[in-house]
Amino acid sequence: MTLAFEKWQALGNDYVIVEAANLPFELTPGRVRRLCDRHLGVGSDGVLLLSEPDEPGFVARLRIFNPDGSEAELSGNGAREAILYLRRAGWTDASTFSIQTAAGEIRPTITGETTCTVDMGRATLRSKDFPSGGDDGTGTLEAGGREWRFQHVSIGNPQCAILVEDGLEELDLPEIGPAIERHELFPNRTNVSFAREVAPGVVGARIFERGVGETMSSGTGAAGAAVAYVLRGGDGPVTVRLDVGELEVEVDEDLHVDLTGWAVPVYRGELSADFLKELHATE
Repeated sequence: MTLAFEKWQALGNDYVIVEAANLPFELTPGRVRRLCDRHLGVGSDGVLLLSEPDEPGFVARLRIFNPDGSEAELSGNGAREAILYLRRAGWTDASTFSIQTAAGEIRPTITGETTCTVDMGRATLRSKDFPSGGDDGTGTLEAGGREWRFQHVSIGNPQCAILVEDGLEELDLPEIGPAIERHELFPNRTNVSFAREVAPGVVGARIFERGVGETMSSGTGAAGAAVAYVLRGGDGPVTVRLDVGELEVEVDEDLHVDLTGWAVPVYRGELSADFLKELHATE
């Protein structure tokens, strides 16, 4: 027995895509960790699991797993990869359709061979992920020996967006990120984005992703940074510059977010029978 999969990437954020109908076993946290291991498995920033929807009106159900085995509510980059995979794999021939996620419905529009715009829904500033926060979602915390002013944004998953005046490139994210991700203010942990305006409507960003660590890019992290920038008085649409490319984030007056960017396949492969046996034996 073998198992087909595809490897995709969006701005360097790479995922293994698997169709649930082909899996001979449940995708447990341990199996996810082994798949994502860059020495012992395929190697990726996570796993995208696609299955048939359980409600009418949807093309597919998408589950998103981090490399530490935890399940994410949403990933902007991962969602675009899944969206374009679904179109190429023949799940739909529509340009606009709906997908189920743990964060609720997302509605993408395919705009090109490798591009799409994803309606991410309305961002909120109050959520269960920052229970002590006020209506404006702002707060302060200490990490890495400094006090940081942050903007909490819930956009399918929790975001802690921090705007800085300078020194973005010098920040020690591996040191600062874990302390913020697991700060007591965020009972479900949080994603963290640091951003700096480099021109009107343009911000540079670095992302520390929950369950991942510092990552080359994050769609929801970019969305969180863009919302924080607009709330601070910046004009949209916001171009977010990441390590290997840009994302465009449209934020309207009601904090409704549309995320536009690209995603491409890297390769198609098969997990060997031997590796599947090892996965089956993994809890």
